[in-house]
Amino acid sequence: MTDAPAAKEKDGFSAQERAAIKARAAELKAEAKRARGAEKAAAEEADVLAKIAEMPDGDREVAERVHAMVATVAPELAPKLYYGQPGYARGGKVVCFYRSGQLDKERYSTFGFSAQAQLDSADGLWPTAYALADLSESAWERLGGLVRQAAEGPGAG
Repeated sequence: MTDAPAAKEKDGFSAQERAAIKARAAELKAEAKRARGAEKAAAEEADVLAKIAEMPDGDREVAERVHAMVATVAPELAPKLYYGQPGYARGGKVVCFYRSGQLDKERYSTFGFSAQAQLDSADGLWPTAYALADLSESAWERLGGLVRQAAEGPGAG
């Protein structure tokens, strides 16, 4: 009989990590089958909205606000699933993404930036992820500014 900790040690991944990997593989497979252009974009946004609708209370409301904020401040970023959760891409590559804390069995949800965001700063220290826990309006504005900067690419902001 195998317990959960032993199973993680054996293959190196927790059940949540394995589920995320499987979700990403399914996303890539579905992406490859889809048509190009507006039809593909509409289908990908529908996938993101469906995933948000499935989220537990609390995380769903935050994800809805994140989605609306990204659409407003960076309409050029295309919604797409990223490891089973909402992501936003430029040229097919994810720039930023939301992770539900409840789905990930974590203390809080996060909003992260990939290397594609290019938020690099001269001092060598820049954000890659933020905890989203009861954000103030000024925190939402700051996050929106980072998303705008990430969407614009290098040299922005």
